[in-house]
Amino acid sequence: MCLEFTGNRSITELTFYMHFEFSTASRIIFGSGCLAQIGAMGRDWGRRVLIVTGRDPERASALREHLEEAGVTSVVYSVAGEPTLQTIEEGSEVVRAEACDWVIGFGGGSAMDAGKAIAIMHTQEGEILDYLEVIGKGRPIRREGLPYIAVPTTSGTGAEVTKNAVLGSPEHGIKVSLRSPLMLPRVALVDPSLTLGLPFEITASTGLDALTQLIEAAVSSRANPMTDALCEKGIRLAAASLERCCFQPGEIAPREDMSLAALYSGIALANAGLGAVHGFAAPIGGMFSAPHGAVCAALLPHVWRANLKAIQPQQKGKFDRVAQGLLGDAAACAEQAQDWIEGLCKRLRIRPLSALGVSASDVTEIARRAAQASSMKANPVNHGSAALEAILMEALRVS
Repeated sequence: MCLEFTGNRSITELTFYMHFEFSTASRIIFGSGCLAQIGAMGRDWGRRVLIVTGRDPERASALREHLEEAGVTSVVYSVAGEPTLQTIEEGSEVVRAEACDWVIGFGGGSAMDAGKAIAIMHTQEGEILDYLEVIGKGRPIRREGLPYIAVPTTSGTGAEVTKNAVLGSPEHGIKVSLRSPLMLPRVALVDPSLTLGLPFEITASTGLDALTQLIEAAVSSRANPMTDALCEKGIRLAAASLERCCFQPGEIAPREDMSLAALYSGIALANAGLGAVHGFAAPIGGMFSAPHGAVCAALLPHVWRANLKAIQPQQKGKFDRVAQGLLGDAAACAEQAQDWIEGLCKRLRIRPLSALGVSASDVTEIARRAAQASSMKANPVNHGSAALEAILMEALRVS
């Protein structure tokens, strides 16, 4: 029998919280305009820095100006898409050739993950495959990397406060993680004004990635009281501000709320793990040139429905609390969240997996690979292969 106590959480849930760990970036700086601090912040590490950007290096022009004012010279390495093992090897060569003392990741999750991996691999022995999960040897990282500052320009992955870098291996057709507590950035500098002017589609897909991360961390089998608190606040922020960011792109207030929600999502997932959405996203991202945020957005409603159908009664409270945050209603239940999530995805013009290049013939292989993904381990339900394939088939269709 499951006894209840004040706060609508059961004793069976409480016992999980007897032991937990929590870690995040050494320093977090948040606020519109705070990018101006970056030169003075990093120059003690050295006067030459590698800036890892997305496909448009011109977006880092203001950053370079701030660095120059502080007497720091910069070298730019542009990452055209989601990073691969080759991306990290090439970036590491730039660090060596240009004698860079520290690294900045400036952009979305791809640029921040690439910068994170380049900074840590500079000081390790051997090659990157020695340290990778799934396809590599999984050796632990022992040495601190170059000092690293993460500066997000989207409100999505929360990579500015995570201890892993997601890297693609075209040879293996999969995305895997390079992971270590030593990869947590020295500084996460979150300036919401950098997200102003992002296109509708990018704002929508990255924002839904952040919301997905908050939801998955909230119902994760590895959740703890600190991640619960972050997820509760982050879900409310994202639910209230994401559409405003998309449809009122010039307003700073909702951008600030979404930047904070994304930051919370990164801290939460780094400590509580994720779930089936990201378990699927790893192989899909490796097999197709589909943006990570768009993949997660296409999967979220279908994973929520499948999880809700399969959870044990004592898990229902977690799902109800997510629904209460999404709907802003203390009486809301998990079943109502299904309609809310589906409605949000329609309003934000989220495309099904079929529009991202996935077909029914790919489903069995994606499900097989997803079952082995690290993110799947924290999902609140252990879905079998048939259930995983059913989720994918639903996500292929136009809602």
